[in-house]
Amino acid sequence: MAQAMQRAVNLRIVIEQPVIGVLHSLQAKDDSPLDAKRSRKGEPLAFDFRVRVGPGPKFFGDQVRREGPVRRFVYVRIGQYAGDPSSPWSRRMKIDIQDIGGDLLDRAADGGGVIETTVIGTDKDGTPACATVRATKRRFVKR
Repeated sequence: MAQAMQRAVNLRIVIEQPVIGVLHSLQAKDDSPLDAKRSRKGEPLAFDFRVRVGPGPKFFGDQVRREGPVRRFVYVRIGQYAGDPSSPWSRRMKIDIQDIGGDLLDRAADGGGVIETTVIGTDKDGTPACATVRATKRRFVKR
């Protein structure tokens, strides 16, 4: 799809209740960790990045992964995958973005703000959440 038909949209993944001390990062296009950070006292972790959105909507960008013709998602790497070789965990969170509504995309297009998706970072057993992690909240934040 021609980039002229695509709009830039700012996204933010917020991980609430991350496991304290565990390194988290976005996954870059080349599968390396990006923007690694850890929670020191249980505070939320936030990752900002930009995607391009075309008609459909279809999502493009360095952090966007695809599965099948429709599903688009972002990986958050955890523990060893995020660059901490001493971590007991090697996990990834898969956070869907294809279900972001057109109204939010329109409001955030071309720098009008950011679409914030919140997920819970700790699983029921007290370890870092992994696999597909459902959004608990999605909202538009004006800049």
